[in-house]
Amino acid sequence: MPIKTSRSAFNGRYLATATLAVLMAACADTPIQKAHAESPVKTPAPSSSPSIPIAQPPEPVAQEQTFNQWKQQFRKEAITSGINEALFDRAFAEVVPDPGILRADSSQPEFTRPVWEYLDGALSSTRISRAQRLLGEHASTLTAIEQAYGVDRHILVAIWGLESNFGSNMGDNYVIRALATLAHQGRRPDFAHAQLLAALEILQHGDIAPVSMLGSWAGAMGQTQFIPTTYNSHAVDFDGDNKRDIWNSSADALGSAANYLKVSNWDSGQPWGAEVALVEDFDYALADISVRKTLAEWTALGVRSAQGGPLTFADDNQTASLLLPAGYRGPAFLVLNNFRSILRYNNSTSYALAIGLLAERMQGRGEIAASWPKGDTPLARSERLELQRRLKEVGYDPGGVDGIIGANTRQALRNFQIALGLPADGYPSKSLLEKLRTFQ
Repeated sequence: MPIKTSRSAFNGRYLATATLAVLMAACADTPIQKAHAESPVKTPAPSSSPSIPIAQPPEPVAQEQTFNQWKQQFRKEAITSGINEALFDRAFAEVVPDPGILRADSSQPEFTRPVWEYLDGALSSTRISRAQRLLGEHASTLTAIEQAYGVDRHILVAIWGLESNFGSNMGDNYVIRALATLAHQGRRPDFAHAQLLAALEILQHGDIAPVSMLGSWAGAMGQTQFIPTTYNSHAVDFDGDNKRDIWNSSADALGSAANYLKVSNWDSGQPWGAEVALVEDFDYALADISVRKTLAEWTALGVRSAQGGPLTFADDNQTASLLLPAGYRGPAFLVLNNFRSILRYNNSTSYALAIGLLAERMQGRGEIAASWPKGDTPLARSERLELQRRLKEVGYDPGGVDGIIGANTRQALRNFQIALGLPADGYPSKSLLEKLRTFQ
């Protein structure tokens, strides 16, 4: 779901499903801008799609304007920017704030699913079977899209499946009403304001009628869940009917996703990454998306294929990062440039991992060899806040106490782990929180 903000500060996708503490911060221009920080996104609900940014927005400020006052001011701005008066009035007819949108915007889920549970849902046998069937049904369209954009069809169908359950769950919120509610009273009014203007431009272009412009509570739209600004810059008319219709045309939706990935530096013919095995004394501090090394360098550090053999990628000169989605006790993955392109679509490492693995499962591959630490439970939001607070109290600056486990918090955790002689994987666990509670 592309959201443009980045896979996200509404984050969202402001996925209404919260973030796994270990995930990274949102990208700045994601097709979908999700709201799930780094954690498994709830699939396949569009509210969990890339449509809102990940950073914690500020608390809402008291509104000095009524909604009608705000609407009149916004109307003047929209008309000045080129929106037709009659179109504006038709789009805003009977639009009033939606309390449900505000509840979704302000929700702070206390508990999150562990990555393995997220992947179980994302990689269900039902989803894989349907994806394989759709690969056959849309083979000619997917071939044309691959030729035009160089993006692998399996990746595109995986995105289609996770973003909207192959077009069956695109959201039923009237996008103009949802974004107007958020622009007037939401946590990120400036972001919603820009999306609302972009949505009106879409209507003025004639790609969709106002009544049919439906999407998630955060404004992500269509089968591939684009936010309006991403739609305006990257949606394409792939079926040739002179409309960019990502709601009703799977060709347009898949072509638009491919176009977005292409401009997000997709490497044609290259994999997203692969599961790997690490030597016993591996330096887990290197397991961070910000650390890039060539495959030769990772090999020299003892990284092997999941089966124990040498790394085998098409281009040995590519740089890769090591990902430990459940800490050093779980599976390890080397992720390449195309993984980062998927992150531009939805800035959740769990989401990007699910896309890569789902694409492989369609081809009879993608089984994970290592075991997940299923005895672990992800930290609740209150525990993540406590973790950051205690890190700060003992001199390891997490960069803020917001419940989001970003790069600064992971580095603070690593420094604390090093001080205790523990594997420095930067993974926030209950056992580590317990050690912080008793640390002197």
